[in-house]
Amino acid sequence: MARPITVGVDGTEESLAALAWAGREAVRRGLPLRVVHAWRFHAYETAPAADRDTQHQWVSDGLTEAVRTVTERHPVLVVSLDVVEGHAAQTLAGAAADAEMLVLGSRGHGAVVGFLLGSVGQHVIAEATRPVVLVRAGDRPSAEAGGREVVVGQQGGPEDSAAALRFAFETAAARRATVRAVRAWTLPPVFAYSPASLKLLDDAGGLEPFEKTALAEALRPWRERFPDVPVAEQVEMGSASQVLLSVAERAQLMVVGRRAHHTAVGARIGSVAHGMLHHAACPVAVVPHD
Repeated sequence: MARPITVGVDGTEESLAALAWAGREAVRRGLPLRVVHAWRFHAYETAPAADRDTQHQWVSDGLTEAVRTVTERHPVLVVSLDVVEGHAAQTLAGAAADAEMLVLGSRGHGAVVGFLLGSVGQHVIAEATRPVVLVRAGDRPSAEAGGREVVVGQQGGPEDSAAALRFAFETAAARRATVRAVRAWTLPPVFAYSPASLKLLDDAGGLEPFEKTALAEALRPWRERFPDVPVAEQVEMGSASQVLLSVAERAQLMVVGRRAHHTAVGARIGSVAHGMLHHAACPVAVVPHD
């Protein structure tokens, strides 16, 4: 059974933008759309009629109109609405487990500030086992056209970035877009050099050729699997966040990997994903990997 594209909706402008984005993506991929709202009962002493069932119905009625807008725009799309009682972060993280991807909205104040990522969004991204896409309020379908690319960050070896590359190529194939694979590199500290690493660099002809070869090796299986997807390779010196942000303006979607970092206070988002979520103007997909 196909996994649905799941979107968290609470009626805000940013969540409605996420709903519209998720609807378009579900149509492209031929997948059902699941709309989820996390709801908690509030007891009001002055409103005896507002019992649990009544409040649940209020919430459902409020979201039905938003769902109707999507179904009218995409008549072939299969849409379901689930109003789930529970904590928002836990509910959405749980919903992501059974989804092809989870789509959330996030407020933004221009390309410089980027996303305002609240505690719910941070928790969901850090805990989700499936890709999470953040869509800014004001996102429009026009941002997905005009030659804009699906940009993906590639780091480490082929296995380290396989999940992010797969997501980027699948998305580009559905959109008939170009994948721009970006690998950033920096000069290693002196103590990081060893005879073995120096031999590898010598064999590759230097640091930059070594990085270009590493990117090509990581891309090879995905080029073979998606032969119709155009690919642009970019290797540039600098921090990963800086290099990715330098090409964010041409992106219709930014894809980054995220390795869960568990601390005494729980999981957190990696620095590259954190930077993209706070500063990229386009939607950002955070793809977890082991």
